[in-house]
Amino acid sequence: MNGYGRSLASGCLAVLAGLALLSAPAKAQTYPTRNITMIVPFAAGGPTDVIARIVTGHMAQTLGQTIIIENVVGAGGTTATTRAARAANDGYTLITGHMGTHAASVPLYPKLAYHPEKDFEPVGLLAGTPILILARKDLPPKDLKEFIAYVKANESKVNAAHAGIGSVSNVSCELLNSVLGVKPIGVPFNGTGPAMNALVAGQVDYMCDQIVNAVPQINGGTIKAYAVATPERNPSLPDVPTTTEAGLPAFQAQAWNAIFAPKGTPADVVAKLNDAVVKALNDEGVRKRLLDLGSVIPAPADRTPAALGTLVKNEIAKWTPVLKPVN
Repeated sequence: MNGYGRSLASGCLAVLAGLALLSAPAKAQTYPTRNITMIVPFAAGGPTDVIARIVTGHMAQTLGQTIIIENVVGAGGTTATTRAARAANDGYTLITGHMGTHAASVPLYPKLAYHPEKDFEPVGLLAGTPILILARKDLPPKDLKEFIAYVKANESKVNAAHAGIGSVSNVSCELLNSVLGVKPIGVPFNGTGPAMNALVAGQVDYMCDQIVNAVPQINGGTIKAYAVATPERNPSLPDVPTTTEAGLPAFQAQAWNAIFAPKGTPADVVAKLNDAVVKALNDEGVRKRLLDLGSVIPAPADRTPAALGTLVKNEIAKWTPVLKPVN
């Protein structure tokens, strides 16, 4: 090769090397370049769906791309969660999971096709959701003490709605039933939205549900609330007593919703998604909508991926001994 050829080749190599150096950071900086799919493992209208839509609406503005909500129902949310675990780990398929899909599912499903800790990258905690003891509006008991006596006296007749084995509504009522020492008839639905519709229609007797799904119905008088399972009353329902005030201090339950990505999703992508979550939770409009529904907004220290990972680990440890006997 003559001097000109060697010079030309060297110049081309230098250009290619320069382009290679520029391409790696540029790829990370441009994420996302297309729409993102957010899988919600329950039917539209339920608490997980509502929270996901409120937060991702703001996240989409931060990220500069549309976030498409895809409701996938079945098996208490584990069908959708399995699908999310097997999705490409490129940041374009995410899931809004909760205490049921990412903690209670472990003891409830011995053959679970995923593991919440091993198969997902935690992105960020969205909201805490206190649990309410609810009933159809014409159920005879007037307060929680009467409700407890009624359920115990009619254990073989009363039924409790839930969104499938392993869902928050199922798990929290299993805890309630364990505290009361009863085994009522369980009626599963493909999501808390359909379960709530059945309660409003008087087709089922009671359910344990996240506050997000219940505030409008309680205020509208279409269902009744006996108590909220938290140490303090919730500002969105100031007239609803706590379980301690109502005579059942042993029943304390609060669920949570959070975003997860498939295992192996690049750390910089997870960081960018977490930043969008944090900015959403700092937005006054988002905060008001969540608080009006009774949600508890996580403190800044609880919004990191690491904090969410610790929460999942602790929740699995908490629910495993409670739910093992259910299998």
